[in-house]
Amino acid sequence: MANAPKSTTISKESSTASNLFAVLVIPICIVIGILIFKFVLGDPNNFIDNNSANGPKPGNYGGMAYKGGPIVPVLMGMLLMVFVFSVERFIVISKATGAGSLDAFIKKIQGYLASSNIEAAMSECDKQKGSVANVIKSGLKKYREMEVEANMDTDQKCLAIQKDIEEATTLEMPMLEQNLTVIATLVSVGTLTGLLGTVTGMIKAFGGLATSGAPDQAALANGISEALINTATGIATSTVAIIMYNILTSKIDKLTYAIDEAGFSIIQTYASTHK
Repeated sequence: MANAPKSTTISKESSTASNLFAVLVIPICIVIGILIFKFVLGDPNNFIDNNSANGPKPGNYGGMAYKGGPIVPVLMGMLLMVFVFSVERFIVISKATGAGSLDAFIKKIQGYLASSNIEAAMSECDKQKGSVANVIKSGLKKYREMEVEANMDTDQKCLAIQKDIEEATTLEMPMLEQNLTVIATLVSVGTLTGLLGTVTGMIKAFGGLATSGAPDQAALANGISEALINTATGIATSTVAIIMYNILTSKIDKLTYAIDEAGFSIIQTYASTHK
């Protein structure tokens, strides 16, 4: 338990770094989206007579996306956010998993526990590294402390080991879920922003048709097509966000399950060997 203040400090530093990362990434992604919109999609070569004031060239999706309006760069920024935050979470989860296979690591720990070789189990944690190994090593240290504890019965010692594992998990695991809220938010915000762009585009298209005085089916169809670019981009953003969110949460659940499995083995081993 003497290591608890250090773990808390590390957790706070990691949390601060993660929050700073989110604060910086969000505006940077929006700015990059605006730059792509202006200089790539808005390239004059994408439009008739090389003039961005004209309609896009036939089959030119870059020019068509540019005509989608000012909501498009925001959506592009959101899509970029999904990719950036997903990569960042993959890196964090990979570090938490450790150096080798998590399943093989848990099996080794269980094997050492079955033979009551606590030192070898702790050495394996040092080799594995990562959040999962840190939590398990904390439980193993408590296991060793309880072996020389004379003022508690077996049930109390098992509860002490379990409490230590839970405290270590509380310190290590919450960092894995940071920034997942951003991805989860983009699932719904992406679609809603796309619909907003479509609605404003439709209003603009029908407003222009109303003031022209004569029905122009080609102009109306072109306006609706440009408006629907927003919906397509928004749906794409939400789709990628949902997929990445589910993949990341399943990986976190796997880590949590591994900790629970190893923690149960530690407690059961102690209870069976100290009846």
